[in-house]
Amino acid sequence: METLVRYSLIARRSVRRSVWLGVAAGVGLLIGSGTLAPAWSASSGAAIAATVVATALRVRTKWKAAGEAHLRTDVELGLLSLVATEGLLFITDGSLDGPWSPLFYFWVSFCTLALQPRASLIAVAAALALELQTRSVALHETDHATFGLRAMFTLLFTTINLVFLRAEVARLRRTAKEHVQETIARLKEDARSYRLLGAGEPKQPAVETEDRLTRSSVEEIHQSVHFALLLLQQSLGLHSAVLLWLNAGESHLRVSEAATSSELLNDAPFSAMDGILGAVVAQKKVLTLSNLKASFRVPYYRDGERVRTFMAVPVLAHGQLRGVLALDREDNISFSNRDEEIATQAAQFCLRAIENERLFVQLERAKVEQGKLYRAAQALGGARSEREVLEAGVKAAREIASFDLAAVTVYDEATKSHEVCAVTSAAGELDDFAGARFPHNNGLVSMVVENRFPLPYRGEHDPHQVVLSKRLGWPKYSSLLVLPLLMRDRALGTLILGSKRRHAFGDSVRSTLEVLASHLAVSLANVRMVSALETMATTDGLTGLLNKRAMFDEASQKIAAATRFKRKLSLLVTDIDFFKRVNDTYGHDVGDQVIVGLGEILKKQKRATDIVARFGGEEFVLLCEQTDTEGALLLAERIREEMARTVFHSEHGSFSVTCSLGVATFPEAGKNWEELFHTADEALYASKRSGRDRVSVWTAPKHSEVKGIAPPKTRKNG
Repeated sequence: METLVRYSLIARRSVRRSVWLGVAAGVGLLIGSGTLAPAWSASSGAAIAATVVATALRVRTKWKAAGEAHLRTDVELGLLSLVATEGLLFITDGSLDGPWSPLFYFWVSFCTLALQPRASLIAVAAALALELQTRSVALHETDHATFGLRAMFTLLFTTINLVFLRAEVARLRRTAKEHVQETIARLKEDARSYRLLGAGEPKQPAVETEDRLTRSSVEEIHQSVHFALLLLQQSLGLHSAVLLWLNAGESHLRVSEAATSSELLNDAPFSAMDGILGAVVAQKKVLTLSNLKASFRVPYYRDGERVRTFMAVPVLAHGQLRGVLALDREDNISFSNRDEEIATQAAQFCLRAIENERLFVQLERAKVEQGKLYRAAQALGGARSEREVLEAGVKAAREIASFDLAAVTVYDEATKSHEVCAVTSAAGELDDFAGARFPHNNGLVSMVVENRFPLPYRGEHDPHQVVLSKRLGWPKYSSLLVLPLLMRDRALGTLILGSKRRHAFGDSVRSTLEVLASHLAVSLANVRMVSALETMATTDGLTGLLNKRAMFDEASQKIAAATRFKRKLSLLVTDIDFFKRVNDTYGHDVGDQVIVGLGEILKKQKRATDIVARFGGEEFVLLCEQTDTEGALLLAERIREEMARTVFHSEHGSFSVTCSLGVATFPEAGKNWEELFHTADEALYASKRSGRDRVSVWTAPKHSEVKGIAPPKTRKNG
């Protein structure tokens, strides 16, 4: 039934997808076979109307598509519009060469303009096939010279449209992309000049919020500075008031903002030591000139612009030159002391506007970074296992920096070895590294653990450097950062990030990643400590088996499952015969070895679904799922025999010990844990009373006997 439903759904989906192609094919066959008469009639009108409506619906689907429409939609639109066009020509003119025949070339233009290239080629090929069939079958033409000429022009027209139209579209897209890239580069250069971005920060794609913050800050600076320059120009009667700003390398000046009446302003960068401005840059003093000759050249103008008076005011921040405020007049009116004072104040205003915006950007960045670290701390704090901590740490790191692969290693100080405990990579280069161990060596990971300092220094990966070990070759990515996971100045391991981009881990993200690594180390230490406490609370310290408390919890669940599914469940209780004599003769340390030996035998004999626990002293219990009395008896015999064969060694010589076992089966021997354990314990005591080194099975009492525990069946030596 399920298969039938699946196939019916597939059939319905296929029919729904092919309905438009079916309409086009059906009407096309009617035209090509001559079934539709070459004149207007009810049937021909209905067929053409159906294709026109179908074409309109496909146009609507293409119009509503997000981005480029699916290829199938374009093919359907091309074929439906073809059938509509050919049908109109055939019915209106009675042939394909009538007065309306140029409509066909209009359809070709539509296909090459509106459809994808593959779809338009499919439609044109179908058009030529339909026309050939129509001429041969419906119009009974035997001379195909007209068709050949028409096909040649159709293919030529299609090729020209596709080649030139697509080339023009590609050119326009390329031009627009270059313009956008130039605008972004100019924006970033302005931000770098204003110190909104660090001078040494690599030019790499930033996240959207960072771009928006930088763009808004640069625009705010330009508006403030332009307003100040405009007031300065109008109040002092200037031809131009230009703020020239040093680039990040302090080698060139460029027009940052200007209020000018000139059309010859040149915003291309020029050398900071070029012309008269070189003296201002070198001496960092105000320079005023008047009665200038026609040959005097101002670097920020193109040739042909003449000024008669000129003033340059250095823009200083803590004694360091940031830029130059240049003022000029076309009239030979000298600048007064009052003008110089106003210009100096205007230069300081521009500098304060930039510094205020720089401070705002730094605060916003700090806010964003704190938000990332806060979310990371929340995710790490909510992790309950080591795996969850590692996944949360890598996810938080991806929010801070862009990388292509990541790995987390942990360091075992006792064995002087490292283990790769988590890996993630886009191309799967590190999938085989998960769980790999390598010794403490001269690789970057070992050096980071040893020195507790991130490496490499600039985050640039040298392919000759060993990251993990020589056996575990690291992918040759351009950027690499290995961060120590420090907990109280002790390295627990490392967080490794790699990226194909150069300079992926610059100063802007490095410090935040270091803080994240410290959070990751604390969370990793916490979950390990919690795991250790849970282990201590549920396991026996000597044998590593479950303890009495954990056994109660597990047994309750097993009995509940056996009750629900009506399954057998057997309990084995065992202890070591004459164990006090072993302690008195060989010492308690040897006695502990005997206890551990019995525990190992029980672990080896049990199945994956069985539970074994040390119940106290030398007593152990083994709970076996889906095991009846006979199965439990066989298991108990194997345990007893292997214990008897085991030889223990001490200072006083080698010796062997035996064990006794009691077996009880649910639900005959008890319907809850207390009853089941009580009956198994009674069977164990029966083995003890019968001479030890044997297995006793509890059996239900007969109706004629007094209620209580019947004498168990006792088996010795199999």
